[in-house]
Amino acid sequence: MTPAYLIVEMKVSDPEQYKQYMADAPAAVKAFGGEYLVRGGRHEALEGDWMPARVAMLRFPSYEQAKAFYDDARYRAARAKRAGATEYFNMVLVEGVAAPA
Repeated sequence: MTPAYLIVEMKVSDPEQYKQYMADAPAAVKAFGGEYLVRGGRHEALEGDWMPARVAMLRFPSYEQAKAFYDDARYRAARAKRAGATEYFNMVLVEGVAAPA
């Protein structure tokens, strides 16, 4: 199975409200076999002009499982708690590379 990755850039404008999202999102991620690889932390641009305030990256077993996570009622509820807590929140889903046999 080929893994898939969600890559997120965000700028949190209301940290207290964002904590509500952070409290609920991990259970929804785990329910679909996902795991956090990056959740904030130190980062720097090495090339180009991209300067996100915060970055997260999640891995899922497949593209389909990542889409199912995003569309699931648990994650929709977590997203509702995030509404208004960020200046921007951009997410892209990308299919990974199959591991060599």
